[in-house]
Amino acid sequence: MLKNINPTQSPAWKQLDSHYQQIKDKHMREMFEQDPDRFTRFSLQFEHILLDYSKNRIEQQTMDLLLQLAQQSGLPQAIEDLFSGEKINVTENRPVLHTALRNLDGPPLLVEGQDVMEQVYQELEKIKTFSSRIISGQWKGFTGKSITDIVNIGIGGSDLGPAMVTEALTPYHQGPQPHFVSNVDGTHISETLKNLNPETTLFMVSSKSFTTQETMANAKTARDWFIKHTSPARDIGKHFVAISTNSRKVKDFGIDTMFTFWDWVGGRYSLWSSIGLSIACSIGYDNFYQLLKGAQAMDWHFRQAPLDKNMPVILALLGIWYNNFFKAQSQAILPYDQYLSRFPAYLQQLEMESNGKNTGRNKKPVNYHTGSIIWGQPGTNGQHAFYQLIHQGTKLIPCDFLAAIESHSPLGEHHQMLLSNYLAQTEALMRGKTRPEAEEELKKEGKTAEEIENLAPFKIFEGNRPTNSIFYKKLTPYLLGSLIALYEHKVFVQGIIWDIYSFDQWGVELGKMLANGILPQLKGKEKAANHDSSTNGLINYYLDNRKEPN
Repeated sequence: MLKNINPTQSPAWKQLDSHYQQIKDKHMREMFEQDPDRFTRFSLQFEHILLDYSKNRIEQQTMDLLLQLAQQSGLPQAIEDLFSGEKINVTENRPVLHTALRNLDGPPLLVEGQDVMEQVYQELEKIKTFSSRIISGQWKGFTGKSITDIVNIGIGGSDLGPAMVTEALTPYHQGPQPHFVSNVDGTHISETLKNLNPETTLFMVSSKSFTTQETMANAKTARDWFIKHTSPARDIGKHFVAISTNSRKVKDFGIDTMFTFWDWVGGRYSLWSSIGLSIACSIGYDNFYQLLKGAQAMDWHFRQAPLDKNMPVILALLGIWYNNFFKAQSQAILPYDQYLSRFPAYLQQLEMESNGKNTGRNKKPVNYHTGSIIWGQPGTNGQHAFYQLIHQGTKLIPCDFLAAIESHSPLGEHHQMLLSNYLAQTEALMRGKTRPEAEEELKKEGKTAEEIENLAPFKIFEGNRPTNSIFYKKLTPYLLGSLIALYEHKVFVQGIIWDIYSFDQWGVELGKMLANGILPQLKGKEKAANHDSSTNGLINYYLDNRKEPN
């Protein structure tokens, strides 16, 4: 089982504190000048993924101490606990086995006496059969027409993962057009339904409990829309399927076809399960299988590679270096790949819901920072939006830059232009621009001495801004699977070192509970008086200004 180890009390942490004081003002320009082999020393390749982490404010001693911290935190044993089915989700008394969902040719894995792999294989076979029927047109709607559009109704992990993957793998689409509805704001589902034909639309309702407020509200609206525009409720079974564990509520809703998953699969890790049904129906089961295979390959690497050659471990340790020693509060995810436009949002949930914790495994408040604020946007759009702050702002923002060597859309010089920006930005963030360089540049532009004096201060870039460059051959289903698993394991490593539980999310519960109490008040006419003055005032303002209910 996981050990309770306050990282700040480990010898390596204390040594890192001292080392930080020695290195914090050293510029990466100097580091590259002193070490001509820096790229070779601080880069790592896994299959068709290259991680270049040489543009970080690190020396060999930094990495040695960070690796010692991982060892002293019990990381090697924690990795084994993850893969072997130990109940490392302690607050919910569950194992954490999303890796089992892609353990496609591994040995049996027993959990409480049952081989979970047998269950996984059975569910995969159901996904294969169903997705084949959808794509081939064998599954018919109530008028005998094939399905042309799929609407996945879910929220959180039941939405972000499938939506991100289907967008990322657009070049591999061969099935119906996927749509995703998550927000309980009625605008989301009403705008989605506007252009759909109820005769050829299939709804996938993704909710483990089949009670999630937002999901069930949208599902009921979809059902009402279907009945209103088409036929009696008896045809719901041809146009609705469920991904859930609550067979009774699924049946009460009118759905005949149900896919399941298990309580050892967390929502933000569930795209590999039947929650990924919309993925399989969009890109085909063979491509979905390759997605799983790519993740499995990264699992094997994570489990078997030495810590100093382990890509998820390296990424995690660099994140801790900036979060806990440089006090960086956020990290930018910057994919120079339009197909990964939803990848930053996906990683937002993965990292912030997992490691946004302030209570250690010893049940006491932690006295150090955990988690990072994750944000980002595809390049080159971000260059014309927020890169100014990254380059010349007062905040240190470590960045992950991602790009493909081969494009799915090789139009003219587009891809070379994209990659030139990808490469230039990390160089600029590392190098910066000195005062003499700025003055020389202005002199070449023909500026007067006075103009140079006035403009030069604004042209200086401090540089020394850390970046990771993740360069991959081409965004295939297999590659994407590896990339997602890379970040999953990074989050796990950080949770172990921070001595927190990464696989629960109690922080989202309070708002849900209070919303359930406020909803009846918004439906009624009585003025609110049982909340704080702000909440009472807002509720009452709504009641005074709404249209009267029918």
